[in-house]
Amino acid sequence: MPGWLFFPGSVVPSSGSDPLNRLDPRAPLVLDTRELGRRPGSQREVVTTVPAPADLGIEVLGVPEGAPVDLDLRLEAVMEGVLVTGTARADLVGECARCLEEIDDEMSADFQELYVYTDRDAPSDEEQDDVLGVRRLDDNDMVDIEPVLRDAVVLALPFRPLCREDCPGLCVECGARLADDPDHGHGEPIDPRWAGLTGLLEPGRDEPSGPAAADEN
Repeated sequence: MPGWLFFPGSVVPSSGSDPLNRLDPRAPLVLDTRELGRRPGSQREVVTTVPAPADLGIEVLGVPEGAPVDLDLRLEAVMEGVLVTGTARADLVGECARCLEEIDDEMSADFQELYVYTDRDAPSDEEQDDVLGVRRLDDNDMVDIEPVLRDAVVLALPFRPLCREDCPGLCVECGARLADDPDHGHGEPIDPRWAGLTGLLEPGRDEPSGPAAADEN
């Protein structure tokens, strides 16, 4: 019964006992390198715009899924495989790590990765490739740049994004955004030992009441 192989942005059927390692050429981040002819030195320029894959970024800042990502790429055949060099540009959406204000920004990330031909050596063990950081072309000399793009974008983002460098954050007592009210404050803190007496100073509590007030009258 035919099985299925799953790849980022693609699903390719396989059958029998011969596992296939083939990417879907229709996937936005899959590149066809066959026209390079495996001739070292041959190059191909690719300028394109693709929809952003899911989870392209960090928890508080990233490229929205489906948003346009502009790619400027160069594919170069070398002895071992294909060297992919590129720049990705996209708009970012997120929130400030201090005041939680919405952030709208843009980013640019450079990346370079060598994809090794699958028949350059003995059949690859995928777990071993993961340990060594080896990326390979598929059996049809196609490459999937989604993992490389994702790594490049994440490394280009700040660990703690801010709406501005001197963002004062939120009031620790009431949560007010301090940038909106620079003079925000709650007065001097009250010693908890005297907190019960603060009611005596509230408006309307300065007049005597009860029997003492009746005696005065």
